[in-house]
Amino acid sequence: MEALIATSDSRQPPARCTAKLADVTVTTTAAEAAHTRIEPGILYFGTPVVLLSTVDQAGVPNLAPMSSAFWLGWRGMLGLGAKSKTAQNLMRNRECVLNLPSDTMAAAVDRLALTTGSDPVPARKYERGYRHEPDKFGKAGLTPVSSETVAPPRVAECPVTMEAVVEAVHPLAEDDPAQRGGILVFEVRVQRVHVHDEVRMPGTEDRIDPDRWRPLIMSFQKLYGLGPQVHPSTLAKIPERLYRGPDIERSRDQSSRANENRFTSGSQR
Repeated sequence: MEALIATSDSRQPPARCTAKLADVTVTTTAAEAAHTRIEPGILYFGTPVVLLSTVDQAGVPNLAPMSSAFWLGWRGMLGLGAKSKTAQNLMRNRECVLNLPSDTMAAAVDRLALTTGSDPVPARKYERGYRHEPDKFGKAGLTPVSSETVAPPRVAECPVTMEAVVEAVHPLAEDDPAQRGGILVFEVRVQRVHVHDEVRMPGTEDRIDPDRWRPLIMSFQKLYGLGPQVHPSTLAKIPERLYRGPDIERSRDQSSRANENRFTSGSQR
């Protein structure tokens, strides 16, 4: 017998019933089935904002806000439209910097909204109100500083910056002819992590203090900050050193490009 699921517009409370799923007994009542089926246009339930810096074919920096990103160890996954300027730069140069703004930088990030480094502006973006902006750093009022191992610059104002290289590119939604080729997921390997001292945990060399680090969060196209810790975390009892993987050791072997990666004021803009 299938479990009866109540919808928001059910007239009568459902009778209590059970369904056998493998070795688990599922009991369904109106209170237990309080969800309503919806179809949101986006599923951005809340992730950190990343200001992704790349360089184009002429060596000119581009800076793009995005939030379809997550990390596993010293690897990151970045979801981007295949026709975006950032995706094209990554495919060509395979280098980037993941700059993480704090919640105090919301206004600067918002100044980059509806801008693109692409000229001409892609049709889908044009329809949504995007415009070409050749000087993203200037538009946002942010300062580019040289990276150590990659050509794209870091953002001086961001409390966390991570220099990275592309290790793999994964097409998304290849099973759907209507979406095929439209979205790419870039797997990047972090080579350097730079932070402001104010977000470091006192008395440690390599730890971020989560009570000091206030990332900017995007949730359903709106910008938010973090509140205080809501509950002690059992997972936090595991020492961070136990998560250290081989990519950290590998990053130490990466030679510095500081001497060959200097952006003058003319090339920055």
